[in-house]
Amino acid sequence: MTDMKEKESIAGFSLKTFLVTAIGILLFGIYVGVLMYGENSLTVLNQLKEKKLSLSLEDKALKIENQKLQKEYFELKQLEPKE
Repeated sequence: MTDMKEKESIAGFSLKTFLVTAIGILLFGIYVGVLMYGENSLTVLNQLKEKKLSLSLEDKALKIENQKLQKEYFELKQLEPKE
């Protein structure tokens, strides 16, 4: 028993303190892993931002194309004889 206490005092930590610290570090690592790679992670957030930007650019391009097609439609409609 004295030998065990001597080993604890040499390391400076008790077995209980070591286990609690190890479990805390493990849980923190899992938490950080979920933040980085989980369903609601930073990488998913960045991917969604990129997708939002590309969809916004596509929206602008489609609006311009729509305007051109509407102009062409109305020009063609005016050329048709009225009944």
